[in-house]
Amino acid sequence: MIRAGVIAVQGDVSEHASAIQRAGESHGQSVEVEKIRQSGSVPDCDVLLLPGGESTAISRLLSQEGIAPEIIDHVESEKPVLATCAGLIVAAADANDDRVDTLNLIDATINRNAFGRQVDSFEAPLDVAGLERAFPAVFIRAPVIETVGSNAEILATWENDPVAIKHGPVVGTAFHPELTEDARIHDLAFFHEED
Repeated sequence: MIRAGVIAVQGDVSEHASAIQRAGESHGQSVEVEKIRQSGSVPDCDVLLLPGGESTAISRLLSQEGIAPEIIDHVESEKPVLATCAGLIVAAADANDDRVDTLNLIDATINRNAFGRQVDSFEAPLDVAGLERAFPAVFIRAPVIETVGSNAEILATWENDPVAIKHGPVVGTAFHPELTEDARIHDLAFFHEED
């Protein structure tokens, strides 16, 4: 049994819960999902998901509820995290925005909403390192990874901009993998080492 915590202060919580359960099933693993809205639960989780939403609100709520230091401890214990869209912004070293108190989990600088407004949302087939077929990535008010430190690995680019990255046990995506039926990004983040 894998205990997956979905940080549920904002964002696509139920979609991430379904995706991690599908990824687990493909490996014969049962996944118990806990929606985390306050401190105290993260230490009991094997894996964490940090969904999208609004990055300034997410970072404020993580600090306010005492969840931020628990996420940092989780990563320092080498436990995996998948951070998507606004979750990626919050997980980065620098969000290029003083209103976002980042967790400094990914050695990268992020440009918030670089792909434009909601009306500029799009879907694109992405070649992702570790996946055999293109992934149908959904970009909604998506950020761009502007700079990548030497400790981080670029997993995918779109029009020469990095849009998926891995740093230690943390995988971050500028897109929303939970909005498709394809659970391979969740698989890559949490089960890839088992293959």
